[in-house]
Order: sequence, then structure tokens, then C-alpha cells
Amino acid sequence: MADMTHGGAGPQVKIVATLMVRDEVDIIAAMVEHHLAQGIDLIIATDNGSVDGTREVLAEYAERGVVELHDYLVHDKNQTGVVSSMASRAYTEHGADWVINVDADEFFVPVDRSSTVRDVLARVPRELGSFSVPVTNLTGRPAPDGAGILRLTWRDEREESTLMETVALHAHPTSVVVHVGQADVVVQQGNHGVSIPSTGQPDPSLGLEVLHVPWRSFRQYGSKVQNTGESYEANPGLRPSPRHHGMRDFRFLRAGVLEDLYIVRHRLADDEPGFREERLLADSLTDLLASGRAVLPERLRPLLVQDEPGYDPERVEAARSVAAIVVPLELEHLTASEAWRDAFRKEQSRVKRLRRQVKTLESDASAKTAATPPSSALRRLKRRVGRRLTARG
Repeated sequence: MADMTHGGAGPQVKIVATLMVRDEVDIIAAMVEHHLAQGIDLIIATDNGSVDGTREVLAEYAERGVVELHDYLVHDKNQTGVVSSMASRAYTEHGADWVINVDADEFFVPVDRSSTVRDVLARVPRELGSFSVPVTNLTGRPAPDGAGILRLTWRDEREESTLMETVALHAHPTSVVVHVGQADVVVQQGNHGVSIPSTGQPDPSLGLEVLHVPWRSFRQYGSKVQNTGESYEANPGLRPSPRHHGMRDFRFLRAGVLEDLYIVRHRLADDEPGFREERLLADSLTDLLASGRAVLPERLRPLLVQDEPGYDPERVEAARSVAAIVVPLELEHLTASEAWRDAFRKEQSRVKRLRRQVKTLESDASAKTAATPPSSALRRLKRRVGRRLTARG
């Protein structure tokens, strides 16, 4: 494992991360410490009105000069605007060669575990402009509370086609994008794309990936789903990013079944297929704390709890029973919604086609008769088409 020492000792490249965050106090110190240890020079963070202590933790890191802290207090899920502004600032104010736009539950790591993110980006040609980075969920034993860093040590590699029918997830996470510094960069909702064109991917030996811990505890996940759902409701003009399941889970939360779905999404048995052990986060953060190299060890230490209480077997079985009812109903709802959507789009297309036909007929008639009134035959044809539009459109 690489010796993950903060920033400046590495190769001469300026790397700035951006972070928009709300109520992630259970993981924020681990996320900051990890990326500083991976050689990120600065994290530009915007707190979105946290009330759980997240902002206070970030302020302590800001006092150490490793975080630049801003506030955006409107809960409207305007991630594109806020993150684009930070990504631009990373270049205009801090001269970033590379920018990574990261969420609080995302941990960038090199595919070559003997390296660091800094080592990798120092060798990636800036001529690439931007490139995609795959995201893998980490899971493990579910728990009502806790950060889960030492508990969530399994890569979720379940077959994607089975996720909806088993745990009501329609896909694994979408890749995110790393990009060069640029003043006018626009970052898409969810950090899954940028306006800077890509000319290709780095050499496989310079690969990066993101380890993602979205389901750390039900306390954390339930709060996140509620915050996300209410924010999107407050800004109906925004669409969630691709593969986003937050609004479906918001419905589950309101129906009182989200905790059951949260439980069954995890690795519940030692012999359950589709998971592979991944201890990088658990081991590297433990080593970072033990070595004395953490910037704020007092903030990291409480997140590395070995024996966080989980759910008893009876509660797990109850969750499975609820999921066995809810998931088929959700599949029926999804199938019906897709059928209605397809029928609606087909009818829209038909109506547009008929309207174009009317317009063409009117244009042809006008050209033939100039200023004279249309013939009775044309009037009859227009009436027929008009009746069809009225009856079907």
C-alpha cells in the first residue's frame, strides 16, 4: 500500500477537489482525510445548510488550510450550478491542473494500490481534457447507525440485470469524470459529465476508480433520501442524474418500507454471491490514524469503530418478507409506467404528424388558389383531419 502523505510532497501537479455536502457528519472527516492522504492539495467545499455538524467539521479543516469553505443555503439540489462554480474557482483562483468533483460518500483511489491519486494524475496527459472513472458500491452488514468504514468491506458486483427484481435498484452507479482545470467548465448534475471534451482514457496502468459508500446506516440513508427527495420537489425543473434511485426510495420512505429495502440491499450472508472483499478504505484509514499522519485525528477516530451494532436475525427476516411484497409491486408499477410513457410518446408523434399534414395541405392550397377561397373539397378534407385531431389528440 502506498505511503499516503498529504499533498505537497508528491509530484509537481496541482489537484483540487470540489465537494457539495449536506448532513454527512458520519463520513465527512474520513472523506477529507482520505483525499488529503491521496495527495489532493485542496478541497473546495460548499455546505448546503447542514444541521448535523458537517459544516463545523469542515470549518476545522478550513482552519488547517486544507479546505476552502463556502455556503449555499438553498435546498434546491442545484448541484450543477454550485459545483461548476467551485470547479471554475479551482482553476481561476488555485491554478488546478486537475479537478475531481466528489461527493462525501465517494473515495477516489488508484487501481494500482501501490500508487496514489496524485502519482496517477501527475502522469496522465492533460491533453485528454477529461476522462471517466468507474464507481463501485461498497456494502457489508447493514446497521441502524454508524459510519460503517470497518463494516462495509465488500465490493458490490451483483449482476446488474438482477438488481431491480431483487432489491429495487435499477443499476449500479454511473461513472464520474475527472477533468483539467478550466475557467468556463460546466459540471453536469451528479458530477457524471463535464463540458470539457475527452480525447480518450488514460493508460490502464494509470486507472482510477471510486469506492462508494452510500448505505452506511439507516439513520444516514433515511436522512439522505428525505433531503434529496424534498430538494428535488422544491426544484421540479431539475432531473436526477442517470441511474439515480433517490426518488424511488423517497416513495419507499413515505410508504414506511425504506428501512426494509435498505437492509436487503446489503450482503446478509457469508456465502451470498456477487460480492468481493475490498479492505482498502478500512485498512488505509486505520493505518493513517495509527501513524499519526491524520490532519484531525480526533475527528477520524470516532468513525473507525470495529463493532457497530447491526440488526438481529428476526429483523432481517422481516425485511426480506416486506421486500418480497414491495419489489414485485414496484416492478408492476415500473412496467405500467413505461408502457404509459411509450403510448403517450407514440400518440404525441402521431398528432405532430397529422398537424404537419394539415400545414402542408394549407400551404399547397394557398399556392394553387392564391387569394381565392379554398375549394369545397379542400374544406371538406380540412374538416375531416380536424375531426381526427379533436377525437384522438
